[in-house]
Amino acid sequence: MEKVPMLAEGYEKLTADLKVLRAERPLIVDAIEEARAHGDLSENAEYHAAKERQGQVEASISDIEDKVSRAQIIDPATLSGDRVIFGATVTLLDEDEKPIRYQIVGQTEADAGKGRISYNSPIGRALIGKQLGEEVEVTVPSGEKFYLIEKIEFI
Repeated sequence: MEKVPMLAEGYEKLTADLKVLRAERPLIVDAIEEARAHGDLSENAEYHAAKERQGQVEASISDIEDKVSRAQIIDPATLSGDRVIFGATVTLLDEDEKPIRYQIVGQTEADAGKGRISYNSPIGRALIGKQLGEEVEVTVPSGEKFYLIEKIEFI
């Protein structure tokens, strides 16, 4: 079984989401029972909507339970080195010498707007294993990008 690397805060968010979804289960069952009491199920939009929501919630619960069971929690503060690895915060210089800072995180934690990119993203995959001072070429939807690794931190 393949481990799913994530930071502690990502794990906490997943478990909180799981708790919310599990709490929604009895509410959906109640909604289904109430809609069922209205009679003919073939033309009962409330019943079909509640059943559809039940399917979505159960699929989400199953997905999150799988990720939580395979979670490998990594604390960047315990890491060190001169190579980019999961959890590292990397400062890059783009072609215009403009600094860009990313933290390499798990898929569920990624938020490019906050400078958190997944290790599976094109930039994340290109950075993993690279060293300080190394140039990195990344193919992104807008074309080729070139970066220089200026700093690697574990914070």
